[in-house]
Amino acid sequence: MSLPALFPRRTARSPEQRRLASAQWTITLRISLVMSVIMLLVGAIVYCVVLVAQRADAERETQWSVEHNTVDSPPVCVWMTVERDGLVRSTPGIPAGLPVTSSLDAVREGGSPRLERVERGGEEYTVRTAWRGSELVQAAYGERFQRADRNHLLLAFAAAEAVGLVLVAVASGLLARRAMTPLSEALDRQRRFVADASHELRTPLTQLHTRAQLLARRSGSASPQQLAGDLQRLVTGTRQLGDIIDDLLLSARLSRSPGSCEPVDLDILAEEAVTAEDARAQSMGLTVRLRCGPERHVVMGTAPALRRVIAALVDNAMGHTPPGGEVVVSVDAPLPGTVSLSVRDTGVGFPPEEAERIFERFARGTAGGRGRRFGLGLALAREVVESHRGRITAEGRPGDGALFTVELPTARVAETIPRPRPSAACLPAGARGTDAPGP
Repeated sequence: MSLPALFPRRTARSPEQRRLASAQWTITLRISLVMSVIMLLVGAIVYCVVLVAQRADAERETQWSVEHNTVDSPPVCVWMTVERDGLVRSTPGIPAGLPVTSSLDAVREGGSPRLERVERGGEEYTVRTAWRGSELVQAAYGERFQRADRNHLLLAFAAAEAVGLVLVAVASGLLARRAMTPLSEALDRQRRFVADASHELRTPLTQLHTRAQLLARRSGSASPQQLAGDLQRLVTGTRQLGDIIDDLLLSARLSRSPGSCEPVDLDILAEEAVTAEDARAQSMGLTVRLRCGPERHVVMGTAPALRRVIAALVDNAMGHTPPGGEVVVSVDAPLPGTVSLSVRDTGVGFPPEEAERIFERFARGTAGGRGRRFGLGLALAREVVESHRGRITAEGRPGDGALFTVELPTARVAETIPRPRPSAACLPAGARGTDAPGP
């Protein structure tokens, strides 16, 4: 295996990405540090509580032993020493250094009972010396097991601190990444918007510049008919440029927020789209028809965005349908809770394997047509539909036309939308003017 395969080259990152990565690491380290300090404080508090409890247990054991136990039956970890009438007896096997004779002498000479902690032979003892009637009693409690318990507790704390630090680092890293995700997405949207704008605006701006130069050169020698044609082409180019800018702005708004939702009647939007394309359809020799049922088809969404989807689908169908062809826009409710809007054309179609790719940004199909086959419009349409919790699909075959279908959830407040009287553009079974029969 080669060295490049073992050590792959890191992808160059922008300054914004490097700052985001630095901020992510900073957040991770700070959260890990804070959690480590908190865990240390908790461990210290627990250790102090255990230590105080052990000291209290040792004092209670020695107190009970002095008051009740004998040399022959002391509690576990307690060694007894009893002095009576000058005779001193101790628990068999008492450790070296015990009893504490200085404490016995002090209490024997009339001192008050004594409670102390001493160290003998590397072990610590809690020693209580007091009178029990006529007997001078000393109870020494060995803290060996208590110290072992504290050591085990410290070891457990150390292991918990290490494991907890790793878990906290991982969790804080994930939280930091999640916190940075909106900023990263915002930067990605910004870069994508700039790329979309530069990609989509380059061609129309070049065309407008070229046409303006030709118009300036012909202004002194061209005939009025030639100038009128050039001006018309210039106007058409500016309209296309405006459409592209509208698409880009709408795409940016959708990436930020889908907008406020309200009941929208798709029949009305479809009728507006068909009516708006009437003049262009006649000039292109096409028939554009709308078919809708008598019931209302209302969804929750943003009317301008959904209007743009329908306009993009109709424009795409018209741009790839030859003269004499037909574009049919249908609105119906095939399933309960679902509204379906479809745009069918009799144009050039596309291969079935391109049905998903055509919704990608700047994808180009293999089929011909007068317009741009696949660009920003269909990608924007999918963004709008998905932001409305719907889906969009495409079907087609080369030379057999295309069918685009949008499915959206039905609005529950459909009864609040007044149904307008059907106009000549919305006919359930017939057509208007020169419209051909529906397929």
